[in-house]
Amino acid sequence: MSEPEEMIPHTVTRKAVRFRLLQQLPLLVTLVVLWMLLWGTVSWLSLVSGVLVAVAATQFFYLPPVELSGRFNPFWLLVFLGHFGAELFVASFAVAARAFGPPIRSNAIIEVDLRSHSDFLVTLTATAISLVPGSLVIEIDRDRAALFVHVLGARTERDLDRARRTVLDTEARLVRAVGSREDLERCRAS
Repeated sequence: MSEPEEMIPHTVTRKAVRFRLLQQLPLLVTLVVLWMLLWGTVSWLSLVSGVLVAVAATQFFYLPPVELSGRFNPFWLLVFLGHFGAELFVASFAVAARAFGPPIRSNAIIEVDLRSHSDFLVTLTATAISLVPGSLVIEIDRDRAALFVHVLGARTERDLDRARRTVLDTEARLVRAVGSREDLERCRAS
């Protein structure tokens, strides 16, 4: 009689293999698409060679698995994209106007403690903040889920608070779109 799967310490179950494959699937697809873009062709040869290179890269070079929450809300993703587009538009004109004006001597680096400790959400938040002109994430403290953000033209404490609020609002919109239920509760509580 065989032992239940929970009792066997070092066996890999089919469920675990499927779960690992599902976790790595977005990375594998991204690597294959990147491979095909680098070669500049979409063909069976580039697809097959891309799959082989992607599998080899993920097997030989350890990357920590990206844990997704399993939640996806298309409405809140559209809300995030709308806000992001508006911030991008407004900030682009503000930075362009400052480029033609007098030199800016009032920049700042602020620390923003995020509510989510998910590597995925911290990375998405940092990327979204860095893509908007006038702000740039210069460091991430992964253990504390803190972003250090360079803010252009921050003259008063009110400007710094507004920049912090912008980062936290961006994180909240991303959490509503793809965050876990725990992250959603933490955002609502603060």
